Amino acid sequence: MRKILLRLALSTLLLAPAATANAQVTFGIRIGQQPAPRGYVVPARPGPDYSWVEGYWYPQGGRYAWHNGYWTRPPYEGAYWVASYNSGGRYVPGQWEGHRGIVSHDHRWDKGDQRDENRNPRSNGRGRGRGDN
Repeated sequence: MRKILLRLALSTLLLAPAATANAQVTFGIRIGQQPAPRGYVVPARPGPDYSWVEGYWYPQGGRYAWHNGYWTRPPYEGAYWVASYNSGGRYVPGQWEGHRGIVSHDHRWDKGDQRDENRNPRSNGRGRGRGDN
């Protein structure tokens, strides 16, 4: 009986590090809650197929930067904008969602007139897509 207990104890000591080897370490920066939205006047809709994306704060370099609201064409017919939000102290960016997948807004697109329109969603393995962010 003593040999069995000794072998069991030894096996436990040898196998315990293997069980913790799959642990993940995550690092993140928390910069607090977003400031209150800014007030502004919404310009007239440029055409019937445009959607308004409300202005929002987004993290940039350890602080929040304001992104003005804008009119844009959705990346594909039937897509709708889901606004950014904070969840458990973490920022969740806004994105386009719909039957063809997810397209995240890329701030590099802000320099062009088309912004989010005609962006291709990418698959994330669940039948939905994810765009560049």
